[in-house]
Amino acid sequence: MRSLVRAYPTETKLLAVLVALCTFLAVASDSFFTLANATSLLNNNAVNVIWAVGLLVVLIAGGIDISFAVAASVVQYLCVYVFVWLGGANWAIGFVVAGGLGICLGLVNAFLIHRFKIISIVVTIATFNAFFGLLMFFSSGKFLYNLPDWWSGRLIVWEHQSADGTWAELTLPVPIMLACMLATFLLIRRTNIGRQLFAFGDNPEGARRVGVNVAAMQAIAFGWMGLMAGIGGLMQAHIVKEVVPNALYGRELDVLAAVVLGGARLGGGRGSVIGCFLGVALVAVTQNGLNLLGVSPYAFKMVIGLVILVAISTSNLDLGALVTAKREGR
Repeated sequence: MRSLVRAYPTETKLLAVLVALCTFLAVASDSFFTLANATSLLNNNAVNVIWAVGLLVVLIAGGIDISFAVAASVVQYLCVYVFVWLGGANWAIGFVVAGGLGICLGLVNAFLIHRFKIISIVVTIATFNAFFGLLMFFSSGKFLYNLPDWWSGRLIVWEHQSADGTWAELTLPVPIMLACMLATFLLIRRTNIGRQLFAFGDNPEGARRVGVNVAAMQAIAFGWMGLMAGIGGLMQAHIVKEVVPNALYGRELDVLAAVVLGGARLGGGRGSVIGCFLGVALVAVTQNGLNLLGVSPYAFKMVIGLVILVAISTSNLDLGALVTAKREGR
């Protein structure tokens, strides 16, 4: 147990905080500690977890991407027209089309970063605005409601009725979320590509000198983020049963905060899938708890902003060295 704690210190601390928060909310609100609320949290935040594991790969490789939520909106809109052009589709085709479109948008970021040697945050700010501007221009901001039945139909994978008559259910996005988590774990922990991503993010110049292909690492990282953006966009449209061009605008900050909370370093070379899940869970539980307690939603935005500020401020600090130095009186 101790070795596990030493191996995953951030994740262990995050889990402890999450348990403490859940305990407090269970006492403070009768509605929190219920099966219906737990399944609702999973259903409503599955898309954020899908995006989070995509962003994790980018952060591990030393980059950052804030364009993925808008890219997901672009994928949603394009999917509607592609499905019409195909004369029909199904879930298998839907995942291929959405994932393929997302990868293409992710590779745009990778190409610009590698070709023009621009830092990733600048490129993704640019593509964030470019993607959103083009989407709003060509769509004229119109909502699309007439989605195919296979896409909009609610798919329940598990349900349970409690003694008080309330229903708890898990829908399709939850198993898709688990599949994306597993795929990302296998990529970063069980493949040579994953080891190269960690090495490249931790020391880009050193990795380049030992033969790591920089262009390939950037393409894989941002391509994976694009894949997760596309799948997440497909799932989000399935949940809300419509495509709204600006509905996902702003979600990227919540996901970024969750991923850095989960232990991913803004600077590369560190992060885990379980940390991503716990980070999203903490953000989701905090928001859910504030809502149940009647606290203003603006307070939640303030918390997210504070998390990002602290993460950026401490991303390059060796906290262990600071503690040791303090103990030695240096």
